[in-house]
Amino acid sequence: MSGSAGEIVAEHLLRELAPQVLAAVIRRFRDFAVAEDAVQEALLAASMQWPREGTPENPRAWLVQVASRRMTDHVRSESARGGAKRQ
Repeated sequence: MSGSAGEIVAEHLLRELAPQVLAAVIRRFRDFAVAEDAVQEALLAASMQWPREGTPENPRAWLVQVASRRMTDHVRSESARGGAKRQ
């Protein structure tokens, strides 16, 4: 098996937490498709950062926070795009 022990632990943790994080983000933002994209981006960020810097104390909260920020960015972007179209 390739990868360090930290990478293996992070991968297992991400697989376990992904459905929980997706459910939390969907509950908050009520948009499945965009929430799924945001969670995937959070998982990608975690898979790159955690093996280097260590797993955060509360990995689920970290993932929900990152995914929520991605969702907020998406909402702002869509809002700005809508405002530009109206002008």
